[in-house]
Amino acid sequence: MTAHASLRLGIDIGGTAIKYGVVDTATGVLAGPIDQVPTPSTPAEVAAALRGISETVQSLEPAPPPNSAVGVAFPAIIRRGRACSAANISQEWLGMDVNAFFGAALERPIHALNDADAAGLAEASLGAGQGRDGAVLVLTLGTGIGSAMVVDGRLVPNYELGHLEIGGAKAESRASAVARERDGLDWTEYAVRLQEYLRHVEMLFSPELIILGGGISVRHGDFLPHVQLDTPVVPAVLNNSAGVVGAALAVV
Repeated sequence: MTAHASLRLGIDIGGTAIKYGVVDTATGVLAGPIDQVPTPSTPAEVAAALRGISETVQSLEPAPPPNSAVGVAFPAIIRRGRACSAANISQEWLGMDVNAFFGAALERPIHALNDADAAGLAEASLGAGQGRDGAVLVLTLGTGIGSAMVVDGRLVPNYELGHLEIGGAKAESRASAVARERDGLDWTEYAVRLQEYLRHVEMLFSPELIILGGGISVRHGDFLPHVQLDTPVVPAVLNNSAGVVGAALAVV
């Protein structure tokens, strides 16, 4: 087994599955396939799952350096390694030092960051925003609206733009992929709502580029042609690998 200096383990903790992979942080290219295991319920069980993942990855060829830091995309607001929200995860996580908790389990340095931030960092740096200077805003349209802001390649963490109010309601309750399905909107009707939200974001933050991700982005041809902004809007390209890649990039 040979360790390569630029390789890092990236882990993306989701509600149903924990995805992981080895990433060459010099290029952003995956050094092998992305694998996954089911997401357990309790913090202790999640830590045990991550320990198993770390041990599995260190037996691979090629493998990251054995004591190298591990990036973890985590479904919470993360400030200085601590979970400051627990909307869709166990309340046991609230206030926990995620870096220290996972670090003790894996016996190696951990860098945790919000899952949307991880995906956004990867997409802005190596995906649809590669080579773009200035502010790049990545929005994921799914159950809610995740968001990440990357400025000249540097992540500005914990943007929660799905919670902006549009017409007296949270934006994600009107413009997420789930909202489209819930309200029975066709693609043109959905584009009207999405444009209203994007114009508000455009006015507030003046990004150079907006990247739309999430599962709905594969249908971008059905709604993006109906969205008219001054800012270019493009679909994401990394899809399911973005969280893993972004988590790995965050430790460099």
